[in-house]
Order: sequence, then C-alpha cells, then structure tokens
Amino acid sequence: MHIHILGICGTFMAGVALLARAAGHQVSGCDSGVYPPMSTQLADAGITLCEGYAPEQLAELQPDMVVVGNVMRRGQPIIETLLNQGLPYASGPAWLAAHVLCQRQVLAVAGTHGKTSTSSLLAWILEYAGLEPGFLIGGIPANFQQSARLGGSHWFVVEADEYDTAFFDKRSKFVHYAPRTLILNNLEFDHADIFPDLAAIQRQFHHLLRTVPGAGLIITNGQDTALDEVLAMGCWTPVERFISGDWEARDCAADGSVFTVYYRGESQGRAQWSQLGAHNVHNALAALAAARQVGVPVHTALAALADFQGVKRRLEVRGVVNGVTVYDDFAHHPTAIATTLAGLRARVGTQPIIAVLEPRSNTMKLGVFKDSLAPALAMADAVVLYQAPDLGWELSAIATALGPRGQVCPSLDATLAAIQGQAKSGAHVLIMSNGGFGGIHERLLTGLRTPVFHA
Repeated sequence: MHIHILGICGTFMAGVALLARAAGHQVSGCDSGVYPPMSTQLADAGITLCEGYAPEQLAELQPDMVVVGNVMRRGQPIIETLLNQGLPYASGPAWLAAHVLCQRQVLAVAGTHGKTSTSSLLAWILEYAGLEPGFLIGGIPANFQQSARLGGSHWFVVEADEYDTAFFDKRSKFVHYAPRTLILNNLEFDHADIFPDLAAIQRQFHHLLRTVPGAGLIITNGQDTALDEVLAMGCWTPVERFISGDWEARDCAADGSVFTVYYRGESQGRAQWSQLGAHNVHNALAALAAARQVGVPVHTALAALADFQGVKRRLEVRGVVNGVTVYDDFAHHPTAIATTLAGLRARVGTQPIIAVLEPRSNTMKLGVFKDSLAPALAMADAVVLYQAPDLGWELSAIATALGPRGQVCPSLDATLAAIQGQAKSGAHVLIMSNGGFGGIHERLLTGLRTPVFHA
C-alpha cells in the first residue's frame, strides 16, 4: 500500500511514517519548512518528501491512503482536492491505532511536560530488560537514534499527546490509543489555540481515563491537583502515585544525578545517571512504575537509568567552543523553562547561564504566558529574547522585568551578536525553542570559533 502523509515532518507524523515504512508500506509525504532531526531521519529511511502542499502531488503519486496531520485545515487546496475526489484518508492517530496499536499492549505517557523524556526512558528500560518494545515518541531518544520503531514484541510505548487529532476529529490524539498502562506526568493549561481553559483539557484527560481497562494501571503525579480533579471525574483502574505516594525519590543530589527510589516506603536501590533536574527524577519514578507493571524488576530498571543517554533537544549539548557550552532545549512553556534552568543551575553552580528564548508555540504567540516568562527565566544570568516578526506581541515588558539581564533582539543576526557579546569562557548558553530557530545553534558555534571571540 502507498501511504502519503500530509504534514509528515511533525514529530508525531514522522513517527507514523517510520512505522508505516517498517511495516512494508510505500511511504511519501509533504510538509513546509522542514528541518532536522525529523527530516533527516525520514530521508535516511528512504521516504520521499515533497516540499509544500501543492494538490497536484495527489494526482502524481496516486496514493492508496492519505494520512492527514493536524497541521492541515479546511480551505487548503490539497485538503479540498482530497475531499472532492473522495480519496481514502485517515488521521495519524486513527491509522496508528488501527494498524499498529491494536496488536500491542500499549504503555502511554501523557501530561503537559515530560512526555518525550519519560516515553524515551520507559522504552529504554524495556529495551534494557530485553523486551524489545515498539515505540512512537515526539523526539529522538539518543539510545535508539530514531523516534519510532515497530519493535519485536507486543509491548508498545507511545507519547500520548493531548493536542487535537485532525481537522475532522477534534478529540485529543490520545483517545485513540487504548493504553493498558498510563502515565499522567502533570497537567497545566497549554495549547491555547484549541483549548479555552484548563477544564477543557481535563475533560479530554477524563476521556482518556475511560479507555484504560480495570486490569491496567494508571500512574499519576501525587502532587498535581489538576490531575486529582481528573481522577475524581471518574476512574475505573488501579492508581499508583509518584513523587509522593507509592513511588518516592529520597536523598537526592542537588542536580538530580543521584537518588534513592522508594516503593511504598521500602528502598528499591540507588539511581545514578547523567540526567539533570528534579523534573527528570520525577520522570524516572513514573517510568520505573510503568516498567514494574509489565514485569521489569526495579533493580533492572535502575541499572537501565545509568545507560540512559537522554533525548535530542532536551538539554542536549550541541557543542563546546573556547570554554562556552551551547545547549539545545525544546522548552516552550514557563514551567518547562524554569525546571530546565533549575536543573542546569544545579549542575553548573555559579558559572554564568545565558538563556536564549524564541517564543514560538501557538500558545506563546497568543501571549498567554507573557506574565509568567520573566519569573521562569529568573535563574539565568543573562536573557536574550528573539522578537520574531510573527510573534504578535512585544517582548520588551519581559526584558524590563528582568532588568539589566534582559535583552530583546529583532533578528537572528542581532540575537547571535547579543549572545556572542556575552559568551565568555565558562558560560553556558541555553537555547530554547520548539522549532529550528533558524539554525542558530550551529551558527553560534561557528561564530564562537572565529578570532572575533575572546575567551
């Protein structure tokens, strides 16, 4: 079967493409403004990419099935052509459920923050234990170097996103997945472009709980009031809690690199790994609980932590030049920004941190978080804010609230110059964006290598 995917370079749709290709289908797809790492791994898999959404590609390629990403909208010529010609189509989550997940025991990771890291960690623990899981993750785990694979067993780990499914299905993606084991990391307001308030998101999470069987397990954050409210709306499945409750981390190092795991008051062993921050310790607890549910002993899972290499674009070191360390991070919500900075601060101590932020998500563009950004960036010694032309609101108030540490730049060139002007030997440059940010990471590393830079 020839499957053509509209919006193929999104993290989720790229994973669907890889799974379809691995299952033996011919796969092609189209997108606009593609960038690594997703475009790279698709090309490596032999998947044909079309730039843009010209409707003529449907006639030229003549696919048997069109899988529609949620970036697509009514009124786009390719969508109108698809509908007018009566071509077979499905959403990405529906295709995944019908062709992959229906044959598997699904472990799903949901929540506002930490889905990608926790899914990656859970998949790695199962792999380390010899279970050969399949997975679809909204990022690229360094241990696997791919965002999705079919795997060699009936276990399947999926990052369960609450964003809507498609233009014709406004339910959250995760209602399609029917997990038997479900992690609920946390819950805050986000995705202001499709949800009016937190209650609307909670309703979708409630729909998700309705799909988890009584013989399964829900693993939830024991300190999250919003999730407690979701559970109170109706829950038919046993629940274990982490952070406080069934699973706890004690005797933690300041940077989260070492901690002792307790299950129902009894020590399970000491964890030591390379990941930073309290948020990653919490992710680990949730993954340990889920792995135990499917038969992985806790001591085996703890051993797997030591070999976990993290996820691309999650506090990923992109390079060190003249004593300046450059990181790439996906943080695009004030809570994620604050926790990422806290983890880095705990690791580097008093060494200077330069935070660079491109407010790019749909919620950021709507200005929903503008009052929360300055406090979220408080741990940085200097903050460089990129005022993109399409942002829609001014970042100057954020810079004012930060005082002399804050700076707004109207272009990528100005942003690079501002970073280089402050990046001396020993500095840590944390670049945060959920997009490609104009290739700023490599441009910065190149600039730091020039004689203009003085360590």
